Amino acid sequence: MTVVSACKEFVFEEDRPFLSCHASTLIGLDNGDVLAAWFGGTAEGERDVDIWTSTRVRGVWSAPRHAASHAEEPLWNPVLYRREDDLIDLYYKAGHKIRSWRTLVASSPDGMVWSQAKELVEGDEGGRGPVKNKPIRLVDGILAAPASVETKTRWDAFVDLSSDKGASWSRTDLVPLRRIEAPADGSVPDPGTVAGKGVIQPTLWESAPGHVHMLLRSTERYIFRSDSVDGGRTWCEAYATELWNNNSGIDLTKLPDGRLALVCNPVPTERTPLVVLFSTDNGHSWGDKFVLEDGPGEYSYPAIINDGKDLHLTYTWRRERIAYWKLTVQ
Repeated sequence: MTVVSACKEFVFEEDRPFLSCHASTLIGLDNGDVLAAWFGGTAEGERDVDIWTSTRVRGVWSAPRHAASHAEEPLWNPVLYRREDDLIDLYYKAGHKIRSWRTLVASSPDGMVWSQAKELVEGDEGGRGPVKNKPIRLVDGILAAPASVETKTRWDAFVDLSSDKGASWSRTDLVPLRRIEAPADGSVPDPGTVAGKGVIQPTLWESAPGHVHMLLRSTERYIFRSDSVDGGRTWCEAYATELWNNNSGIDLTKLPDGRLALVCNPVPTERTPLVVLFSTDNGHSWGDKFVLEDGPGEYSYPAIINDGKDLHLTYTWRRERIAYWKLTVQ
């Protein structure tokens, strides 16, 4: 796959209304415009961290604007999703600790004014619905949200499914993992086994009706994968891919012709470089690469969507800005 044009921008410059920002998300709007969201404040997990948005209209980004704010409670990991009726849903997490955060959702007709946020699942503690990456609508109309839970000692992934366009959700079982005790001699476990916390933050795609797949962030040096043949209701044991993972977020989009574009840090440790990798065989191998960032610093937590052969993506740039790229591929 060849990138025939590429354009990089910053969603905002140094005069931002927050010290730190992270965990962006984006959707396409009409006429090629884009809506992006992220969390920003003093630092991740601080009480003043809110959800912010900006709209790219005719190539120009608006000034950052508040989308959600909770008094004395940090907010995390916004996820945007454009519904079939063109309303925009904004999911985000709220809570002082990740293990006990809850998911809220607000809606908007234009990304400017948002409804009062409500709990996605009443009584939720630990997080339901999309945890970082976008939901996808399956061929049968089911909405599938990539989800995960985190405790101090264990990370696990699952999928939340909705048959009524997001009004209610049914949680799958946790994705199976081959867990082992960490080797006493400090040696590296065999690929495919999990000796650390585990896997979180899936990104989903459907290759054929009912055949759904996920790639996962892991603590085990590699991106993991799991597959479903029943519309995401059950999942095979997660297994290691050939792709390095630095225990940081990833995201993927499926192009109309079936090709996949994955954004990740293709290394086992640092959060640089950040690249786009392409697959023509449903993610079994990855060939062409486009480098987004390769200098010192943190470039992480990407989000990617496509509009035909146009790829739009955002990511964290040194925790100071949100960077945006538009790539056209052939």
